[in-house]
Amino acid sequence: MGAAAKAAGRSLAVAGTMKKNRALEAIRTALLTNRDRILEANARDIRNAETVGVKRAFLDRLLLTAGRIDDMARGVSELVALPDPVGEVLSMADRPNGLTIGQKRVPLGVIGLIYEARPNVTVDAAALCLKAGNACILRGGKEAVNSNATMVDIMREALAVSGLPEDCVCLVRDSSRESARALMGLRGYVDVLIPRGGSGLIKSVVENAGVPVIETGSGNCHIYVDDAANLEMAARIVENAKCSRPSVCNAMETLLVHEAVAEPYLTLVQPRLGQHGVELRCDEKALKILGKSAIPATESDWETEYDDYILAIKTVASLDEALAHIARYSTGHSEAIITGDYSKAQRFLSEVDAAAVYVNASTRFTDGGEFGLGAEIGISTQKMHARGPMGLRELTSTKYVIYGNGQIR
Repeated sequence: MGAAAKAAGRSLAVAGTMKKNRALEAIRTALLTNRDRILEANARDIRNAETVGVKRAFLDRLLLTAGRIDDMARGVSELVALPDPVGEVLSMADRPNGLTIGQKRVPLGVIGLIYEARPNVTVDAAALCLKAGNACILRGGKEAVNSNATMVDIMREALAVSGLPEDCVCLVRDSSRESARALMGLRGYVDVLIPRGGSGLIKSVVENAGVPVIETGSGNCHIYVDDAANLEMAARIVENAKCSRPSVCNAMETLLVHEAVAEPYLTLVQPRLGQHGVELRCDEKALKILGKSAIPATESDWETEYDDYILAIKTVASLDEALAHIARYSTGHSEAIITGDYSKAQRFLSEVDAAAVYVNASTRFTDGGEFGLGAEIGISTQKMHARGPMGLRELTSTKYVIYGNGQIR
């Protein structure tokens, strides 16, 4: 599979924008035409997951609906409309010796992706890789095996019709740990590996891969409600950040509240969270305010990415204490402050070390589509090459091109 993807990648790298866009349009049409086929495969995955008793938030990650398939198809169309980064000339300059030296964008080559029970990633990742000129080898989780296989089959059929090699999109259909380890060790065939999922998956890939890895996704995200916050606005934002889709990496996991507004704010926000069934795990001060609607927090709660209807709540005496807590426990994904104080907002923006830092907005906006990048392949929490939502440009590298007329050194 690695050899096939590498060969397909060489063809794709020089395919040109029009040919890649025709392939993406064919994929979009095929997804919509085969919507029932995808939903039937996904229903099998859902039944299998329910049989083993998975959590509600997990089922949400796994579920495909007609609307979500439409969203995937819409994301593919948006990619068609975006500029192609491949071939972009970043610089061109003449040297004193007569050489003209330039730098331009080129595809990474073959991208391997290891991810968990999010079948929408299958289409998002394949389409992004394709537009950026990269072949991809996808390896999803066992829970979405039917959904992933069906969608990859549909995309490969569309590629063949459009005139690009089917092996531009490959799927590892064996979801065992052995297959993941094999993909991690595919040096010489895979140019970069991107894990997308929980902290356990990402840690395993980083520690065991024999190919370069871009870390993505682990999101222990915080919102700090300052004593200068508009409390009604803060309640709306926190409800959205925790409850709109708790299973995703940009969902809030810890709420920090200034002790001066803790009582009125927690009293205001608790009913909003309660109607979603959110379990509140609180420090001593917050527990006294919320009473029986909460339980005591432990040290592990401050460092946990729940991906569920669970929220840790801690009161702090100052912005300094909030910043220190975030510095200790953040995974560098998305952090937010709710405040009407301009100087505090600027301090938060300057001092918080994360891929995305917000003032008076929900962390749920950390997303390629929301940032105008189209679909994204993941949220990078590292600091080299790419950070934050990874769109088309982040899936390219650069190379130098040098023009001469006989120069020797």
